[in-house]
Amino acid sequence: MIVREGDARQLIKELDASSIDAVYFDPPFNTGRKFRLVPNSNLGFDDIHPTDQEYINLIEPVLEQSKNYLKKEGSFFFHISAEEMMIPHMLCLKYFKKVQPIFWNRSRSKNNVKNKLGSVVDVLFWCSNVDKPKFNLVYQPLDSYYAENSYKNTDSRGNYALGHIVYSRTQATQNQDRHYTFSHNGRSWKPEYGWRLDKKDLDKLVSENRIHFPKTEKAKPYRKIYMHESSGKPCTNLWDDLHSIAMGSELRKYPTQKPISLIQRVIEMSTNEGDTILDPMAGSGTTGLAAHISNRKCIMFENNRDAVNIIKENIESFIKM
Repeated sequence: MIVREGDARQLIKELDASSIDAVYFDPPFNTGRKFRLVPNSNLGFDDIHPTDQEYINLIEPVLEQSKNYLKKEGSFFFHISAEEMMIPHMLCLKYFKKVQPIFWNRSRSKNNVKNKLGSVVDVLFWCSNVDKPKFNLVYQPLDSYYAENSYKNTDSRGNYALGHIVYSRTQATQNQDRHYTFSHNGRSWKPEYGWRLDKKDLDKLVSENRIHFPKTEKAKPYRKIYMHESSGKPCTNLWDDLHSIAMGSELRKYPTQKPISLIQRVIEMSTNEGDTILDPMAGSGTTGLAAHISNRKCIMFENNRDAVNIIKENIESFIKM
């Protein structure tokens, strides 16, 4: 794990070309506010930029330079509040071919808001320069409604939901290996738009009693998805299961500190073990802790001396645990 004190706009130029697998960029949000850990404390920073251009001058060089140091299938994540997302969105589109927003519902309702809408959403712009950047499927917990209404079927193995094994018209496959006739107990199926799996895999699932054959004559078979085997539901672009530091058990050591679980999800969905993550404005160093948990390498830049000291303390105490 590497921690360097200084301006990310300069330090990033010292990296080796194509050496970074993912970047998590969590700069000041251009809020016009001063952030302190507690009132009358010097620990924090001023997020005050007299003009939008001055804010752009702070963040754009990092976006521009990151292209030179990201690997071909690497990802760049820009974390920003929903209120201030316009400038970052335009800059991300300027430097990356593909930009996908992920919406993080970081907190519940704001009971102390009376004259405006409560601010509860941040946006992570997931950027890449290829159509299919490195990606690992990650999961969110099953919500109670989904669990109650999806796992209604049961057999000797347990409760299960139904998973599609047949393509629909809009998903029709041209792969001829997926256009075959399958027979079972005197019934046969040859889906018009093809099967989602090859015949060998389907035969294996049938032999393991993992295919649901409906009683209705023309109904399609389904794969059994058992509740006790489920890792959860595949992650969507709405992350409403991870909450801010204020709502969790982590000790806040820096005013804008993010939860480890959030950055861990970003890292695990976009990189593999042994890969290298860059955090150009690291704050309290949460990215480094998340990378350590996930068996990744991490490079962190931070211009605030107090924050650098917190990063080093966090790493030392965390690794000893």
